[in-house]
Amino acid sequence: MKGALLLIAGVAIGFVVAHEVAKTPQGKQFFDEVDHKAKEFGDAVVQGYKSRESELRQAVANAQDAIDDLAKRAKS
Repeated sequence: MKGALLLIAGVAIGFVVAHEVAKTPQGKQFFDEVDHKAKEFGDAVVQGYKSRESELRQAVANAQDAIDDLAKRAKS
C-alpha cells in the first residue's frame, strides 16, 4: 500500500514539474522534441507492423495455394 501511495505521489509531482518546465522556452522545445521523436517511433512501429502483416498474409496465401494444388493432385 505504501508503495502505491509513493508511486501516485511521484506521478503527481512529476506531472506538476513537467507542467511548470513546459512553460519555459527551453522546456517547450524539449517537450516538442520528445513529442516529435515519440511520433517518429510510433510511425516506425506501425510501418513495421504493416510490413510484417503483409509478409504473413502473403505466406498464408502461398500456403493456401500449395494446399489447393496438393488437393487437386490427390484427387487426380
